[in-house]
Amino acid sequence: MSYLDQIDKTRVPKHIAVIMDGNGRWAKRQDLDRTFGHKEGISAVRRAIEGASRAEVRYLTLYTFSTENWKRPEEEVKALMSLMVQAVANETPELVKNNVRVKVIGDIDRLPEDTKKALDYCLETTSVCTGTTVILALSYSSKWELTRAMKNIVIDVKSGKIEPDAITEDLVSSYLETKGIPDPDILVRTGGELRISNFLLWQIAYSELFFSDELWPDFNEESLYKAIVDFQNRERRFGKTSEQISGKS
Repeated sequence: MSYLDQIDKTRVPKHIAVIMDGNGRWAKRQDLDRTFGHKEGISAVRRAIEGASRAEVRYLTLYTFSTENWKRPEEEVKALMSLMVQAVANETPELVKNNVRVKVIGDIDRLPEDTKKALDYCLETTSVCTGTTVILALSYSSKWELTRAMKNIVIDVKSGKIEPDAITEDLVSSYLETKGIPDPDILVRTGGELRISNFLLWQIAYSELFFSDELWPDFNEESLYKAIVDFQNRERRFGKTSEQISGKS
């Protein structure tokens, strides 16, 4: 039986965030250059999007390129950017066909012009879609996002736009890249590593964590469905007791 058949459609997570880890190690195991791992990773992205859409997940955020990734060897970064342009251009018609909308979060100004141009076309073309929203975290890190939010809040306090006493958790959230997007219900990380890697630190305060030993190029629809089933078997308390959640307190 497929994990898809085990999913309770009345309790599907609204938002799944994914740290896609393992492209390089996958390529190394095949005695291939790291670039081949990234190419295979694009196929895994396609499968994850199709799986999320089939499971009726409203938001899927993919950690595509972190601010720290700029420190990688120049040739690898160039190859990644080139792959990104090709992937976005090739996938846009299929995304529209599947009613998938694309959004981007991160320090986009750092991206090469051809990458930004391809992304702009994809964002505009898919903006009419009403199905699953795929959020690409590009040139993104949580520390960058929070620092930027703090600076903008200070600017607005100094200008009198907001009062210090008006600074609440909701207000901070409204200054983040994910404004208007619900926090992830579950964070999935592939590759067997047990860390968060500077990803959505504010937003995942109460997310369930699911770590998979699969390297990202091996991740498929069933892998995603397995994470959803695991999520549905957990009790989310948000600081309350089990008795409060069950209504027996």
